[in-house]
Amino acid sequence: MPTVRGKAEVKRFMAQIPDDLEKKVLRGAARAAGTVVADEAKDRCASDRVASGIKVRTKREIGRVEAKVQTRGRFAYIAPWLEYGTDPHFISVADDQREGMSVRKVNQAVKAGSLVIGGKFVGETVLHPGARPHPFMAPALDVKGREAVAAAQAYINARVARTGVTGAEEGDDA
Repeated sequence: MPTVRGKAEVKRFMAQIPDDLEKKVLRGAARAAGTVVADEAKDRCASDRVASGIKVRTKREIGRVEAKVQTRGRFAYIAPWLEYGTDPHFISVADDQREGMSVRKVNQAVKAGSLVIGGKFVGETVLHPGARPHPFMAPALDVKGREAVAAAQAYINARVARTGVTGAEEGDDA
């Protein structure tokens, strides 16, 4: 009967592969894919301020790796308005901002939230006509989805060999 040596080492090696893949490879692959989409979104974005805030974040949980392309920073609040547009809406000075003054007095005092447009008083309220959408995130994924998958696959191929998983463990994003 043949004798097999190293059986315990092989079992240990095989058991370790899923954890190594998750820690060392899959998160990096997700980041590589997200970066392709983020770069395209930056190119398509109508605002340089919003484009500068497009970031890729990755997160690893047990059995799951996730990458998000999202806007962060000071002008991130503008991103949904660009992506989806806005409906027509009324703009007025909020009562809590008036400090007991009329809108005209607020405008004369040059308070934040006053309704002076182009140096002219426009009244207590103004109808904003809305803004048409300038989508950049969804089209970026539509156009670069296949390329993103290919980038993730290339990342994986470069780090998985017959001898095992290579690459340093990546830290979690906050």
